[in-house]
Parts: sequence; C-alpha cells; structure tokens
Amino acid sequence: MYYRMIGAALIALAAALLIGPGLIRYLKKLHFGQTIYELGPSHQQKQGTPVMGGLMMAAGILLGSLIFHPAEWDGKWDFIFPLLGVSFLSMGVGFADDYIKAVKKRHDGLNPWQKIAGQVIVSLGFSVYCYFSPRVGSAICLPFCGAEWDLGIFYIPIMTLLVIFIVNSSNLQDGLDGLLGSVTAVGSSAWAVICAILILTASLTGKGNLTGAATTGVFAMSMAGACLGFLRYNRYPAKTFMGDTGSMLLGGGMAAMAMLLRQPILLVLICFTPIMSSVSVILQRYYYKLTHGKRIFLMSPVHHHFEKKGYSETQIVSMYTGITLLLSLIAVIAVCKAF
Repeated sequence: MYYRMIGAALIALAAALLIGPGLIRYLKKLHFGQTIYELGPSHQQKQGTPVMGGLMMAAGILLGSLIFHPAEWDGKWDFIFPLLGVSFLSMGVGFADDYIKAVKKRHDGLNPWQKIAGQVIVSLGFSVYCYFSPRVGSAICLPFCGAEWDLGIFYIPIMTLLVIFIVNSSNLQDGLDGLLGSVTAVGSSAWAVICAILILTASLTGKGNLTGAATTGVFAMSMAGACLGFLRYNRYPAKTFMGDTGSMLLGGGMAAMAMLLRQPILLVLICFTPIMSSVSVILQRYYYKLTHGKRIFLMSPVHHHFEKKGYSETQIVSMYTGITLLLSLIAVIAVCKAF
C-alpha cells in the first residue's frame, strides 16, 4: 500500500514539472501577470510575473490522487472526493480572485464578502459531511494520549471556522518566492507519515480506518510531489506565482486532511507558520488602531517584517521550512505516542 503513496508523489511531481513550462508561456501570452503594489524596488522587479501557476499543482494533485487511489480495497470513494472537493472548490474561489485581478485589472479581486461567502459554503458543507460521516464523526483525537474529545454539534461551527482560517492563512503566507510551496511540501509529507503510521496500526490491530488513512496518504503525497514540482518554477527568483488559485488549493487540502484523520489539533503544529502569518496581521491591525498608528512589526505578515530587517527571501524560506519540519516531527511523535 505504501507504493501507492510513493507513486502518487512521483506522478504529481512529473505532472507539475511537465505542465509548468507550457502553462507559464500560456499565462504570459494571456498577460496574466502579478501587479506589485508594495515592498519597494526588491519586489517591484517581480512586476508582471505570471500568476495562477497553482494550476500546475492542481493537475499534479488530481492525477496522483486518482491514479493511485485505493478504492478497489472496499469500493469506497468517500475520502478522496471530499479531499479533492474541498481543495478544488477552495481553489475555485482563489481562481475567481486571480482572474478578476489579472483580466479585469481590479487589484482587489473579489470583495471580502464574496470571498468569505464562497469559503463559508465550502467549509460548512465539508464540516457537515464530516459530522454525519460514520468514518469521521464529531470526535477529534487528542495528541500524545490517544483519547478522543467529542465536540457534538459544536463540531460543525468550530471546523467550519478552522477551514476558513487555514485557507486564508495559507493565502497570507504566499508572499515570498518558494515560501508556501516549501512549507506545504514538508507539512503534507508529515500528513503522509502520519497516515503510514495509522495504516500500520490498523493492519496490526484491525482497528481504525485503513482505507481512509491510505487514501489520505496518497492525497498527501500527491500534494507534496506537486509542491516540489512547482518549486522548480517558484523558487527564488520565481518564474511564476501560485496566486490565490494555488494558496487556497493548498490551504483547503491541508485542512481537509486534518479533519478526515480527526487530527485538527495537529494541524496547528503542522500549519504553524501560516497561522503565524494570520496572527501577525491580526495583531498588527488591532494594535495599530488601539495605539493610533503604532506598529508591532515593521510590516505584516511577519515574513515581510523579517525582510525589512534585512533577511533575504531564501533565508526566510529556509527558516520557515525548518520550523515546519521541527513541528511536523513533533506531530508525528504525538501520533506514535497515542498508540
């Protein structure tokens, strides 16, 4: 079963690598370029870089997940469709935003209410699905101890807000070349390792959702492979940006995996750096209002603060990737300890 996960990663990697050059040329031909409004000369040179490069990741994730999905084990597809559904519907909101910016030349894209409305529909629908699913339910796993906490009906609003928060956090973190792709490659690999542990445990004990863990593992490795392929074109200096199309795709996928595995608490560890981006923006905004113009950070999200302090984009990406790797290892240990 583990070969499926490896195969999914390789297919997704190859798809992103092969689709990349043609997609970038096509986006340039359509003049789907990023407009830069801030950060001065160092980012002004990125003006016109093709956006919507996240489509190559979408292709990789889709191919890897469907080709290596283990449905024939029990004929059930009730994990892969929600995983792809949340990811691609979230991507649809981001695509609409990118399209308005690139084609309609409205730099704000969708207005906030339109964007939130789309995200609420996707996240609420997914939360309701999980709540009523016999394979998921309203109980979440508690790290390290192996116990469960049944949230009851409160599961739906809490998880709805969680998905929206993670999707928007991923979107906020996509501000430096290679940043979100790198941390998501590490984070999705962590989910794959967690799935491998759950598969082994289910095989040995007969307890747990074997097919669900295997399906999520295939999806996780597809995402990791797609991110690695995309980084070939997005690492500094970037030839393309993933745009909201890609960032919301990745955020939706990361949140969906956590919920289907009933591990939303571990999501806080694995997605710590995107969450940190959101928290820094919230703190900056309210502190600015309360102090009538004072700031906590030189600029938010916080990765731009580090830029202003003199760190290069590659240094910041390396730091964030290292933090994600460390916290992902803790998440994996937490799952091991639970058994």
